[in-house]
Amino acid sequence: MNPVYVVAAVRTPIGRFRGALAGVRADHLGAHALNALVARAGVGAEHIDDVIFGCVTQIGEQSANIARTSLLGAGWPETIPAMTVDRKCGSSEAAIHIGAAQIAAGVSDLVVAGGAEAMSRVPMGSNRAIHGEAFGWMVSDRYETTSQGEAAERIADKYGFDRDVLDDFAAESHRRAAAATDAGRFVAETVAVPVAELCEKDWEGPRDPLEADQTIRRDTSREKLSTLKTSFREQGRITAGNASQISDGAAVVLLASEAAVKRFNLTPLARIRSVAVVGADPTLMLEGPIAASRKAAALAGLAFDDIALFEVNEAFASVPMMWMQATGVDADRLNVNGGAIALGHPLGATGARIATSLIHELRRTGQRYGLQAICCAGGLATATVYENLDASAAPAVV
Repeated sequence: MNPVYVVAAVRTPIGRFRGALAGVRADHLGAHALNALVARAGVGAEHIDDVIFGCVTQIGEQSANIARTSLLGAGWPETIPAMTVDRKCGSSEAAIHIGAAQIAAGVSDLVVAGGAEAMSRVPMGSNRAIHGEAFGWMVSDRYETTSQGEAAERIADKYGFDRDVLDDFAAESHRRAAAATDAGRFVAETVAVPVAELCEKDWEGPRDPLEADQTIRRDTSREKLSTLKTSFREQGRITAGNASQISDGAAVVLLASEAAVKRFNLTPLARIRSVAVVGADPTLMLEGPIAASRKAAALAGLAFDDIALFEVNEAFASVPMMWMQATGVDADRLNVNGGAIALGHPLGATGARIATSLIHELRRTGQRYGLQAICCAGGLATATVYENLDASAAPAVV
C-alpha cells in the first residue's frame, strides 16, 4: 500500500455549550477550518481530491452533507466531491481512516478529513424527537438498550473506580489543559474564529472572536466536583464534572500521498502507521478502546512501550481510567495536555481534534509514535497510530 502522510492539521478553539460559538453553524466552522488548513499546508484548494467530514447529529443545519456545504461555503471549487460520515464519537477519526484508505489504494493524492459539530445549535439526540427511538425491537429483543452514561457507570463498577478517583482525573484534565494553554502549546494547532464574520446574520449574542478554548475550568478541584449531582444513577459516580463537555468546534487534517508531497513540496507532520476499528458489547458499550488500541499497535508492529504519547477520548473519566488499568500505560503518557473533560467533545470533530493535538504534541516533544483511541456509542471504537518523521532520539517515555 502507498504511504499516507499528514501534511497539515488545524482545529478551531472549542466553544462551551451556548458560549462563544453558539451563533455559528457547524458548516461555517468547517469552512473556516478548511481555509486555514490549505493556507498552512501551502497548497491550493483546487488540488484537493475529496473532503470527508464526520458529524453525528445530521439534522437541520447539519443535515445537508456538511462536508460539501463547508467546502462550498469556503469558496472551494464546486468540482471537489465531499462526504459526511457518522461513526458516533469516532466519526472524524473514521473520516481520517477513509481518506487514508483512498490514498493507500492510489485513488487519491490529497484528501481533507475532519469534522464539525455545533451542539449548541443542533442538540445531541434531537433527531430522535422527530424520528423516534433509535433501536427497534430486533435489537432491543437481543440487547438491553442503555445510555452511554449508564455504560460509564458500569465501567466504573467493573473496574472498581469510586467517585473520588473519577473527580481527581477530571480535575487533572483541566489542570493539564490550563497548563498547556498557558505554555502556548495549542497555538500551532488552532485558528481563531472570527465570530462576527461567521455567525448568522440575525445573531443577537456576543460576536467577539474566539481565540482559545472556552471550556477549561482553571479553578476546579476534586472538592468542587464532589458537590455536583450524579447524572445517571441516584447513588452513581458519573456527573457533568467528570464527563466530557457538550461543545462546538471543527477540526481538519490534510492527508497526502508521497507523490503529492513531492509535487507540491509539502512537509509531512506525520505518517499514518495503522488504523483500527472494533465492535464490542453494546450494553457495556465503552470498553472498545482497549481492543482497538491493541489492534492498531499490532498492525503498526509496535508494543505499547514503543509508543510515547496516547490520547484516549475522555467521554467519561471512567473510560481512560479503564484503558490505563487494562493496558498498563501510566498517566504521564496519556492525554498530556488534557482531554474532552476540559477541552470539550464536539462529537463530529473530536476524532480530528485529538489527531491534531496528538500530532502537534509529537512534533513539539520530538517523540516518534502516538496512538489515539475513541469509544463510540453502540459498542464501537476507533484507533490510529501516527509516526512523527522528524522525531529526535528522545526516549519513548516522556
